[in-house]
Amino acid sequence: MQKRKGVVLAAPKSGNGKTLITCALIEALKEAGVNVCAFKCGPDYIDPMFHRTILGVPGGNLDTYFTGEAKTKELFIEETPEDAFAVVEGVMGLYDGLGGILEEGSTYHLAKSVSLPVILVIDAHGMGRTILPLIQGLLSYDRAGIIKGVILNRVTKMFYASLKALIESELSIEVLGYFTEQKELHLESRHLGLKLPEEKRDLKEQVCRRAASLKETVSLERILAIGGAGEKDAASQRDDDNKDKVTSQRADIYENDMVFQRTDTKENDSYEKKLRLAIAKDEAFCFYYQENLKLLSKMGFELVPFSPLHDKKLPEHISGLLLGGGYPELFAKELSENDSMKTAIREAIRGGLPSLAECGGFLYLHKSLKDMEGRQYSMAGVIDADADYRGKLVRFGYVELTEKESHFLPEKEGIRGHEFHYFDSTENGTDCVAKKPTGNRSWECVWEGENHWWGFPHLYYPSNPSFVEHFYRQAGWYQQSKLK
Repeated sequence: MQKRKGVVLAAPKSGNGKTLITCALIEALKEAGVNVCAFKCGPDYIDPMFHRTILGVPGGNLDTYFTGEAKTKELFIEETPEDAFAVVEGVMGLYDGLGGILEEGSTYHLAKSVSLPVILVIDAHGMGRTILPLIQGLLSYDRAGIIKGVILNRVTKMFYASLKALIESELSIEVLGYFTEQKELHLESRHLGLKLPEEKRDLKEQVCRRAASLKETVSLERILAIGGAGEKDAASQRDDDNKDKVTSQRADIYENDMVFQRTDTKENDSYEKKLRLAIAKDEAFCFYYQENLKLLSKMGFELVPFSPLHDKKLPEHISGLLLGGGYPELFAKELSENDSMKTAIREAIRGGLPSLAECGGFLYLHKSLKDMEGRQYSMAGVIDADADYRGKLVRFGYVELTEKESHFLPEKEGIRGHEFHYFDSTENGTDCVAKKPTGNRSWECVWEGENHWWGFPHLYYPSNPSFVEHFYRQAGWYQQSKLK
């Protein structure tokens, strides 16, 4: 069985500091010459976006609910070169899976599926000997024996020495280092996709300072060894003249947080041989699973970014449109004032252009959008409905969607996704049924037909590639109709 080098960083619960330590570790390893790639356990867009845009390393999502054990392992192997070291950030508590009670979907389930060791991040602030039963409990539940080390967070240098000696004398676990409290670095997740270049530089500088601190207090050599890369491997990576080039090429695939095919689109190109997919990509629309984009690219699409905020028209010669999630509510006025783009999108869809719209993109297709201050703005007007802010999470968590009438999916098959939104619509659609993975809750949603799928759920295409196959066929038929 194929295997890759790397570690999973996990914690007893959210808020133990694993995101900060993950970022610092990635940067420290990168600075040491290690070819690093990063993953986030679960459906979160923000952390992988941070890994790509701030840290400059390839980043994606791995989720055993979305794709099961075998497919998740396959995606991990595919996305991690043999010479790379993967750093995977866990989600919630180590054993917290679906509904908070099942193993499926948990960090632990993912670590077992991709055959990586786990390093615990424990917030030791305000704790002494009580840390022993906490760690012992986590170890006793580790039936696969994959927890291999501990990093203590928010602890002083002086007390760390005592805690390390205590833990290692009484428990069969290695303490790999500690991290002092870092109040200066604050990651504003909501605005991460909106950071201006100078703000990104500031974040990068802060992460570099944290990485420098981590290198002084945490053993990178032991982390590499635990993850399957010994000192010889790290040294050979530092000395390999081609390593920087390889890393640069891999990072370049994620240019502008997107996956692109390198194709020349000059006027003389025989564009009719390509299927060009226009993808909304700007401050308002920035949530895309990299695995989705890669699957679209593999299927044969050329991914062409455009901005509903700043551009006046759609890209030329397109055969499909994808409006992803993001923050349209923060740019409702600007989107509303760009009448040229709204008209272009409305006329293209009404003219038969195949289209996908998720969450923020779905809101943009509405007749109007009322922002968090109660101000109402006109949107693209493709959907005769209005959307507004509800002041609380409307729907949240994993869902599996099935169609009432088979179009994008084979009969009796579903596609998995995730919802997280504070806005709702007067008409959410009734063409699909969403069902929670635990319990019996389900509801109608989504506007869809042969060539369009619009709704709140963020879909994870690898959970059912038939979805992309159908969309690609629709795009091909649309292109042929335009060439007649």
